[in-house]
Amino acid sequence: MRTLPIPVDTSKLAITCVKAPRPRVLNRDTGEIKTDKKGNTVYEVTVSVEDEFGRIELVKIGISGEPPIKAGDAVNAVGLLGYVWEMAGRWGISYRATALLPQQEATSV
Repeated sequence: MRTLPIPVDTSKLAITCVKAPRPRVLNRDTGEIKTDKKGNTVYEVTVSVEDEFGRIELVKIGISGEPPIKAGDAVNAVGLLGYVWEMAGRWGISYRATALLPQQEATSV
């Protein structure tokens, strides 16, 4: 199955960091950490996403390099993309962003 990136329009979403960024572990037995093609550590950040109707979901967003955010920060997810995946009859959507910035920094950029 070929995965195509699906751009996510974040203009009507309120995104809040609920868990501090942490390196993504590929193998819990060996402690192997995921890296991108350039060798940078891939971090995963758990966020709550609220839409314009008040519906809230918890999602994990992957990002290369440690983002400058902490739990409780309102976040701007720059370049957020969704990827549909399927494995052993199960499927889901994984998310990746080019940057996760605190909301106040993102508005001044």
